[in-house]
Amino acid sequence: MTSKIIHVAVGVILRDQQILLALRSSKQHQGGKWEFPGGKVEDGESVQQALSRELHEEVAIDVTHSQAFMQIEHAYPEKTVLLDIYLVSGFTGEPHGREGQPLRWVTIAELSNIDFPDANQPIVERIQQHFSKQQGS
Repeated sequence: MTSKIIHVAVGVILRDQQILLALRSSKQHQGGKWEFPGGKVEDGESVQQALSRELHEEVAIDVTHSQAFMQIEHAYPEKTVLLDIYLVSGFTGEPHGREGQPLRWVTIAELSNIDFPDANQPIVERIQQHFSKQQGS
């Protein structure tokens, strides 16, 4: 039996060399862990449309600039997720948890010390590689 693949648009939201994270509700799959905001891509929606809609609904921002960053498929025992990750470097609005979820800004270096869902680990590694190259270190 193949499990359903859930297509998710994920935003790595950048501001002042920091990244915005949201805490998953304890009722959710992988609850109590920090994640990059985003959500399911609905039928008939492009990934960018889903990203803009989800970030507006979840963290009250409107994306003005984003670029495709990476794609990951991760199989959990109960479901498979296909993550389309975008770097969001431009937005309007001040992020806050519209669904009551805590948000926090962290530096790229701090990402290593945060408890993420398993599917997010490769994203963290890729962000760290990407930004260490940019800073020429």
